[in-house]
Amino acid sequence: MFKTCVITGASSGIGLELVRLLKEDYIVWALCRKSTKELDELKVNTIEGVELTDEKVEEKLVEALKDTKIDLLINNAGVFINDELSDIKPSGLRAQFEINAIAPLRLTQALLFRLNPKAKLIYTSSRMGSMEDNSSGGHYGYRASKAALNAFAKSLSIDLKEKDIVVGVIHPGYVKTKMTGFNGDVTPEESAQGIVKRISEFSLTNSGNFYHANGEELPW
Repeated sequence: MFKTCVITGASSGIGLELVRLLKEDYIVWALCRKSTKELDELKVNTIEGVELTDEKVEEKLVEALKDTKIDLLINNAGVFINDELSDIKPSGLRAQFEINAIAPLRLTQALLFRLNPKAKLIYTSSRMGSMEDNSSGGHYGYRASKAALNAFAKSLSIDLKEKDIVVGVIHPGYVKTKMTGFNGDVTPEESAQGIVKRISEFSLTNSGNFYHANGEELPW
């Protein structure tokens, strides 16, 4: 019997490749603002019009998912604004916090009652959210919003342990996507393969830990 997976930011990049890989073993629900030809061709359950900053997005998703029980929730959607010290704008900081940190927490909270026992909650973070790993500065909103996401995920791993819910935080690598201007060290396909492998390795023993898609454990 197939398990069920929900993925945000599923129309392109890493999200699309996660859908491609996971649909072999899961009934996949792909959440996105607007579907793409590539996503449509995968013939999974797609929910369009998912704007994570919308105050009613949780209500919309709960209704769209109907009675679906979830075994794997991947909070993959994110935004990057290249804000340096000389051009920081409060609106840019708020947007990154809202989408990168607050939205995944809201979505998790809204779907908690849909999680099956031993479900896994996965958060696509970034090593740029690591305090210890920060040796180059800059990128204020992105770094801070990913650090906030890491803190949320760590707390969730503690609060949900008694329910046997596993939480994982994963840095996908420097990936060649639109977010990076298609620069990077790995392709979306390679990143997704690493993420799926890390997901399989998460358990209550290492719940709440922070890993690179290549398997390296990252510092907070």
